[in-house]
Amino acid sequence: MYRILTLNNISPQGLARFPAGHYRVGADIDQPDAVLVRSADMHGLELPASVKAVARAGAGTNNIPVSALSARGVPVFNAPGANANAVKELVLAGMLMAVRNLPEALGFLAAQGDAEGLGALIEREKKRFVGQELAGRTLGVVGLGAIGVKVANAARALGMRVLGLDPHMTVEGAWQLSADVIKAGSLNELYAGSDFVSFHVPLTDGTRNLFDQGSLQHVRNGVVLLNFARAGIVDGLALRTGLEQGRISRYVTDFPVPGLAGSERVIALPHLGASTREAEENSAVMVVEQLRDFLENGNIGNAVNFPSLRMARAGSARICVANRNRPNMIGQLSHVLGESELNIAQMHNASRGDMAYTVVDVDAAVPESVAGAIAAIDGILAVRVV
Repeated sequence: MYRILTLNNISPQGLARFPAGHYRVGADIDQPDAVLVRSADMHGLELPASVKAVARAGAGTNNIPVSALSARGVPVFNAPGANANAVKELVLAGMLMAVRNLPEALGFLAAQGDAEGLGALIEREKKRFVGQELAGRTLGVVGLGAIGVKVANAARALGMRVLGLDPHMTVEGAWQLSADVIKAGSLNELYAGSDFVSFHVPLTDGTRNLFDQGSLQHVRNGVVLLNFARAGIVDGLALRTGLEQGRISRYVTDFPVPGLAGSERVIALPHLGASTREAEENSAVMVVEQLRDFLENGNIGNAVNFPSLRMARAGSARICVANRNRPNMIGQLSHVLGESELNIAQMHNASRGDMAYTVVDVDAAVPESVAGAIAAIDGILAVRVV
């Protein structure tokens, strides 16, 4: 029986995917085989050696010590795209709030209470909230992954012109993207041509402060920035400078910045991007299915620190090996199996950066001594027989 520790409340629709009698799931599991998490901070948490995988019911993994887990040969799964529709809808809402001055209009009405002559007051004051329409304006989308593609396509459906930029766009993403989306040649070209700029990239060393002081020299005057990716994508000093100078007319974000959350030109939301029942269910179902496939079959999909690898089962047993990506690792593994007179039915190896992963199906049961001999090879991080 597999033991799954949950660090947050996980959607029941996802947990229902664990077959009864084969999995024990709960918040009080000791010596777990895997950990399911949403927002709980796992940095500094001591995980027992029994943990073979960590699954995040969401896209971001900032709350998980990925590097430390990689060093142990533990894959970290996530659910990219499961919350894409929820974030897309919030981005559209953010654009509408910004151009139709909806926060100010709502605040005005809330301040009136049950004042007499409300109808006359509204007619007199509503001109203060005159806005603009989205149709015909240009949206620049930085990052055309699962969310960015949906945002770009929805904006086109609203009659907007869309510029897109993503040097690492996948073939699958290109198939889904509207043919009307215009490819920008550079960030500065996108900034210069857009009335709105929406960021949909992960926070990495390469994307931190993607919008900085230099970007202010290229954006259209009065641009609306939308950040539903991560706070660090937009440099705080550049944001303050742009708002003070009027280069940025609005900043709409799901990540409030201290000192700016209350600004009249900042629309800050309390990290609501994935906060829908549907997104939580989709994320939980996706990571549970990935976790099961890994624990039961050794297959890997959507791991942030491992290569993707899926292989239909053959033979009598399967050996799953995580190792550092070095020369002759496959040769040493094959040598151990040969010395043990285990015939290889099929083998698949994949690598990603410093990490490599190999799945081997053999024609007989695997003695513990063989697994031990493989684990003793220098560079091997984890070995499992499933």
